[in-house]
Amino acid sequence: MTKLHHTPVLVVGAGIMGTGIAQVAAQAGHPVMLHDTRDGAAAAAKTKLASTLQGLVAKGKLAADAADATLARITPTDVLQDAAGAGLVVEAIVEDLAAKRHLLQRLEGIVAPTCVLATNTSSISVTAIANGLQHPGRLVGMHFFNPVPLMKLVEVVSGLHTEASVAEAIHTLAKAWGKVPVHTRSTPGFIVNRIARPYYAETLALLLEQAATPAVIDACLRGAGFRMGPCELMDLIGHDTNFAVTNSVYDANFQDKRYMPSLVQREMVDGGLLGRKSGRGFYRYPDGAPALPVAVLEAPNTAREVTVHGEGAIADLLETAATQALAGQGWGPARLRSTGWTGLVIDGAHLVMSTGRTAGELAAELRTQQVAVFDRIVALPAAPGTALAYAVNEGANPNWRTQAAAWLAALGFAPLPVADTPGLVVARTLAMLINEAADAVLQGVCTPEGADAAMKLGVNYPAGPFEWLARWNETEVVRLLDTLDNHYRGERYRVSPWLRRRAIKETA
Repeated sequence: MTKLHHTPVLVVGAGIMGTGIAQVAAQAGHPVMLHDTRDGAAAAAKTKLASTLQGLVAKGKLAADAADATLARITPTDVLQDAAGAGLVVEAIVEDLAAKRHLLQRLEGIVAPTCVLATNTSSISVTAIANGLQHPGRLVGMHFFNPVPLMKLVEVVSGLHTEASVAEAIHTLAKAWGKVPVHTRSTPGFIVNRIARPYYAETLALLLEQAATPAVIDACLRGAGFRMGPCELMDLIGHDTNFAVTNSVYDANFQDKRYMPSLVQREMVDGGLLGRKSGRGFYRYPDGAPALPVAVLEAPNTAREVTVHGEGAIADLLETAATQALAGQGWGPARLRSTGWTGLVIDGAHLVMSTGRTAGELAAELRTQQVAVFDRIVALPAAPGTALAYAVNEGANPNWRTQAAAWLAALGFAPLPVADTPGLVVARTLAMLINEAADAVLQGVCTPEGADAAMKLGVNYPAGPFEWLARWNETEVVRLLDTLDNHYRGERYRVSPWLRRRAIKETA
C-alpha cells in the first residue's frame, strides 16, 4: 500500500482541481485515468489540458516532448470500473460529505484492498469521510491548492483512522511530484484555512467599527509584505466562497467566537456583492481598488529635543531615520533603550508604536494629550513610502495632529489615518495569525515549521506566523492580545495557552 512510485492513478472529478492533479501526476510519470460522472467531461478536460500545455510549449516553458508524454499518460474514462488496477485514487468532487462517502465506498468494491484512497477536501473531516469504509486506514487527505500545477503546498491530512504509513507514503509521493507536503491532523480548516481566518476577520471587524476604509486596510497590509490586502483578496476569492468557509470553520468548532462570521460579509453576500465574479465587492471591477488620495503633508516643525525610545531592529530603524530627518538642523536624536516601548518623543509629544493600547489610553497614562500611535513596522528595512496606519489621541491639539503625520512622513513612511482602535491594522492582524497558529500547534494539528511552510506556500504570506513571532517576541504579542481581550470583552482574543506559556518562560 505504501509503495506509490509510478503506480497507476485514478483522479475522480474533471474540474479545475481534478484536471490539475491529473496533470501533475502524469508529468511525474504515472499512468493516469481521469473520470467524471458527466458524459464526455473527462475527455473535454483532456482536450483543454492539451491546449494549456501547447501554450506552455509556445512560451518556451515546457518541452514539446514533455507535453506530448504528459497527455499520452492521461486516459479519460466515463466508466469507474476501468480503475480496478489503480494503486492510488484521488477524489476531487463536490465538497459534500455524503457524495464523497458514497464515491469512496463504491470504489472499495472496485480497487484492490492495497489501493490508497485520497480526498482533496479542503474543509470536510477526513475522519467523517472514512466512516463506513471497509478499510478506513487507507483514506488520507491530499489537499492541493489552486492552480494545482503552480502551487507547491499539499496538506497531507490524517484522520483518526488514517494509518501512519499511508500518510507518510502520500507525503513522500507529493515530494516526488515536486510539491512541498505538510502533515496535518484532520481538524476544521486543516492548517491554511484555519490559520488564515484572522487575516479576513480582523479586517471585517475594523470595517464593522468604521475604523478605516477597505483601500486603507489593504494598503497597510501590503505595506507589511502581503501580496494582496484582505479586501481585494476576498473580492478575488468571492465573498460567497469566503463566507461559506468561515461558516464551515465556525460551525465545526461549535460556534467558537474566534471564528464568528461577519455581518459585513453576510450583507455583501445577501446583496450579491460577491467580488470580481459579480463585478462588485469592496471595489468595482474591472477597475479594482481606487488609488488612495495623495496626502498633502507639512514638514516637521523645527524641534528642540527628539528622543528615540526602544530596543531592537525597529528602534534602530527609527533612530537612523530620525537622524536623517534632523540632519538639516545639524543635530541628531537622543536614544533611550530601556523604556519598554518603541517610538519617539518630540518636544514632549509622544509618537508610539502600537502595543495594542489606543492613543487615548496612552494619553491618560502619560498625562499628556499630545499622543499618537503608529502601526507595527514589519518589513525591515522599510521601503520608502511604505503605508503605515496611525491614530491620534482625540484630545490632541491641531498642531500635533498635523505633526504626527509629518514626522511619520519624515521617517520615510506614507502615513494613513485610521480610527483610534486597539492594535490598529497590522499589529492586531499579525498577533491574531500568530495566536491561531499557536493553538494549532498546541492541538497537534501541525508543527511550527509546518505552519510557516503552509502559510507561505498555500496563501503566499510574506512570512510564516512563527517567523513573525521570532522577529517580535511572545511577551509583547501576549500583551497586545490581552489588551484586545480587555477592550472587547469576549472570547475572540483569548491567548493561546501555548503562547502564554512561552511568554512566561521568556520573562522567567
